[in-house]
Amino acid sequence: MADFANLRADFPALAGGITYLDSAATTQKPAVMIEAMDRFYRERYAPIGRGLYTSAAAATKEYEAARQTVASFIGAVEPSEVVFTGNSTEAINLVALAWGRKNLKRGDALLLTEMEHHSNLVPWQLLAKEQGLELRYAKITATGQLDLADFKEKSAGAKLVAVTHASNVLGTINPIAELAELAHEAGAKILVDGAQAVPQLPVSVRELGADWYVFSGHKCYGPTGIGVLWTRRALYEEMDPVFGGGGTVKEVTFAETDFADPPPKFEAGSPASAEAVGLAAALEYLSGLGMERVREHAMFLAAPALEKLGSVEGVKVLGPPDPKDRVGLVAFTLEGVPSGDLAASLDHDGVAIRSGRHCTYPLHKTLGIESSARASFGVYTTADDIDRLHEVLLAAKQTLV
Repeated sequence: MADFANLRADFPALAGGITYLDSAATTQKPAVMIEAMDRFYRERYAPIGRGLYTSAAAATKEYEAARQTVASFIGAVEPSEVVFTGNSTEAINLVALAWGRKNLKRGDALLLTEMEHHSNLVPWQLLAKEQGLELRYAKITATGQLDLADFKEKSAGAKLVAVTHASNVLGTINPIAELAELAHEAGAKILVDGAQAVPQLPVSVRELGADWYVFSGHKCYGPTGIGVLWTRRALYEEMDPVFGGGGTVKEVTFAETDFADPPPKFEAGSPASAEAVGLAAALEYLSGLGMERVREHAMFLAAPALEKLGSVEGVKVLGPPDPKDRVGLVAFTLEGVPSGDLAASLDHDGVAIRSGRHCTYPLHKTLGIESSARASFGVYTTADDIDRLHEVLLAAKQTLV
């Protein structure tokens, strides 16, 4: 297994000794990322794509270098396929509005799944209401995996499929390449929410066969306020701008606007330049670790977490039982104890977990539960953290049940 035992020292926020098990919500930040942003602000900060003087040219060069880093990290053909957004939620909304409004008509069907995060659910509900579209939902199995037969059946006649690469509650890793093939056979395009996958799995958008792929910087050890939309150049031509303004144009008259080619066409206003630099530094940090090793580490942690939590009387673990089928998170319930009370008790003992519905209200209703607790892991998480979680959970059970 990957030896990440000493990585905790790379993350300043962990110096206080907290057992941080909420990386699926947001990851802690390595010093190299913080330093990259600080250096950019101190030494290179200037408007991006707007000035010809030396510092503006240098800042623009670093911003575009960040785009190249992102493209390489996800296996894109060229940097111009990468559009920077505020986060994955904004990226999904951008596709819904820029492509959906133009290419979907009343009666067209969209296929989602029962495990989608609100970010990959609400935008499509809004579009469906506006355009008169049909929403379908592929079911999950008893072990929290996607029902492929149901997915295939419901993809027939659909124009768009939107699916998470990995569930933020079940941990389930969906077979995106297979789903993309099924979607394309049905004549549909497919958008993939990679927010939980990019920090933990080797991702090649070319190999997956997705039409759009999105993720957020803050979940992969980068800053908040930066996200990524990837698609092929040809698909950008099928998308109209949603936001207009500075940076998006070639020429403007009082009568009309001639828009720039992507990516600037979809990056209105002053971009999050320092955040892009920070994201690039975070992805370079991950690349230095090796994404195969990052994946190995997540499975190494998931195995004892599943075993230890599952051994506690009254605990029900959600999602696939095999660590190979999930990313590094384990959501669970404790019979008779609200998840918020459980999280508060663990926090008292210095263990930070997530509680609630994790922006997946419909999924929790499907599972027949009000809410859940979730422990999620990062590259800085250790086996000792899993032991600590188990220890304080047992103590909390004695107090709360």
